[in-house]
Amino acid sequence: MPLTAQAAETFTDDERRLLQPYFTNLDGHVFALTNLPETVKGALFARYSRSAKSLRRLFLDEFAGSVAGGAIESGAVGVARAEKLYAKVFNEYGDDSVAQLGGAHIACEYVSNVLTKVLEWGRLMAYLEQSTRYVPYTDRLHGRWRYHVPAEVQGALRERYVRTMDAAFETYASLIDRMQQHFAARYPRTAQDSEAVHRAAIRAKALDTLRGMLPAATQSNVGLYGTGQAYEALLLRMRAHPLEEVRACAAQMLEELRKIVPAFLTRVDQPDRGGRWSEHLSSAREATREAAARVLDGIEAEPREEVTLTDFDPDGEIKIVAAALYAVSDLPDDQLLAAARRMPPADRAAVLRAYTGTRTNRRHRPGRAFERTAYRFDILTDYGAFRDLQRHRLLTLEWQPLSTRHGYNEPDALGEAGAAAAWTRVMDGSAELYEAMRTAGLDAAAPYAVAMAYRVRFYMEMNAREAMHVIELRTAPQGHPAYRRVCQQMHRLIAERAGHSAVAAAMTFVDHSEVELERLKAERDLERKRNSPAPADG
Repeated sequence: MPLTAQAAETFTDDERRLLQPYFTNLDGHVFALTNLPETVKGALFARYSRSAKSLRRLFLDEFAGSVAGGAIESGAVGVARAEKLYAKVFNEYGDDSVAQLGGAHIACEYVSNVLTKVLEWGRLMAYLEQSTRYVPYTDRLHGRWRYHVPAEVQGALRERYVRTMDAAFETYASLIDRMQQHFAARYPRTAQDSEAVHRAAIRAKALDTLRGMLPAATQSNVGLYGTGQAYEALLLRMRAHPLEEVRACAAQMLEELRKIVPAFLTRVDQPDRGGRWSEHLSSAREATREAAARVLDGIEAEPREEVTLTDFDPDGEIKIVAAALYAVSDLPDDQLLAAARRMPPADRAAVLRAYTGTRTNRRHRPGRAFERTAYRFDILTDYGAFRDLQRHRLLTLEWQPLSTRHGYNEPDALGEAGAAAAWTRVMDGSAELYEAMRTAGLDAAAPYAVAMAYRVRFYMEMNAREAMHVIELRTAPQGHPAYRRVCQQMHRLIAERAGHSAVAAAMTFVDHSEVELERLKAERDLERKRNSPAPADG
């Protein structure tokens, strides 16, 4: 008898009344949980794995609580039972995985862009951040522009910090109309575009162009969703962070999360558990910094292109072919690899074309065979583009401290609109404030002063399947020119430097229009001429 035809477990009328508010159906083999605290949902599933009972029966027997008049007593359903279970699982069994079974949504509002990068570090969480493309940063909170003033900055330096930030925001706000007029003249509305669509597109271009003026101190709103385990890892890192803003946000998040998933976070601030963990993270960071200062002393950074492919497997394409054949054959893995190595290039390309299939949009990606090889890119581009690329989860990414010492990117449109001088004033003010904060010993807080047009160095390491996703998504014509240029270079390096032409050819939805590429190349050449690295003090 097929599963769908089997009779589901039966319940009495009283049991059905107890179950009905908390399960989407009472008769099927597939159902969802509703209206239950997250800790109870997680505890139910934790017990589920070690019980012969069905989930609904477990709920009735162990979590429904006392019954009065056919209804569950008002209050937290099964919470006390769940708390006891987690205490045993965490402390006695050391089974952290049960903290993956409950989650929470958290909003962090008016947090700096420095803090947003800390919040968005973990892979196994979901994030949405306020856009700099669709939201102009012209509103004020309590009469002040939307930027964070770090507690570490005091006295006369604090006054200078506020003046510099105010000037940057005032300049940014004053140029929005001018840039919209410039783009409206450059891209007049066509008969196919509605007035509203055209106006939104022009506004987005203006905000895209000007976002580089905004400092990393700019406040944003971030929505997060994660499991209890993911939040625990995030909070442990945040509590070890050198910035006061980050540590204060961790304390606020812990307070709010304990109202929703308290059992998952019991260890975070226990001195002998989470306390020791955070101390370990902090001490390891400082020890590594001291070791780097010692072993790298006197070594100067060599010039590099904006994107460099620093590591790849020359046999990567052959290995993808072998992996593609694995699931449709009965041969051992090493024998398939030997067969793929003997194939002429045309046959290997044919296998990859078949495996990739006929793709009608970029969401039709190939299977896990493309995870058989990886690419590591070293990138030096503006912080605004980094913010967009950093949001990708299924890869390894690390960045160096944000500074003003790598120079900045300047869009051509600013000069065309007569706004280049104002832009330069903001960049110079950012660099001067950054150096003043470094001189005052505020190395950790100095990145707040840095405008997003300044370059930051970071690496992205990803398998070919994730590279397809990143490159196709971030080269779409409507994307920001800065990250489009980065990902177009990634695509060319995979094809030409790594020699994986068939892998690159599988990336069907990469936009390489010649007009756009020529414009981007001209913009990059102009940036090189304008922006030599700022000299370092001392």
